[in-house]
Amino acid sequence: MRKRGFEVVKEYEDKGINLPVRKTKHSAAYDIEAAEKIVLPSFKQGMKPTLIPTGLKAYMQSDEVLLIVSRSSGPKKGISFPHSIGVIDSDYYNNPENEGHIFVQCINLKDEDVVIKKGEAVAQAIFQKYLTVDDDNAEGERTGGFGSTDKKDK
Repeated sequence: MRKRGFEVVKEYEDKGINLPVRKTKHSAAYDIEAAEKIVLPSFKQGMKPTLIPTGLKAYMQSDEVLLIVSRSSGPKKGISFPHSIGVIDSDYYNNPENEGHIFVQCINLKDEDVVIKKGEAVAQAIFQKYLTVDDDNAEGERTGGFGSTDKKDK
């Protein structure tokens, strides 16, 4: 039985995407690369973050989460995560809207644009168990992709 891992989404299957790896045997995180060249414009007030496609999706146990965190080299390059940590829920995998494609939200705090090359590590991913409270009764089902848990039915 598969427990957790990464796969390439269909849209990027023939684009040379590398599955994430840990660099050392005691590393907690897997390095996540950009799936294509992206230009991060210099941040201006009111701009939305740039979404960097990874070409990846992740599967895990139902009581696990994948945390997307900044690399220590990010701030040196002027790259920041506006949300601090990305949360990928287990039910995001293979969702009908975007197949569970993981994107990394970034802003560029430098005065000039920053170019992210295809294959450049842009984030780290950590699988983690999570706990629920005694009276938890969540019964909702994911119906969308990126940012869909905040969307209300209309």
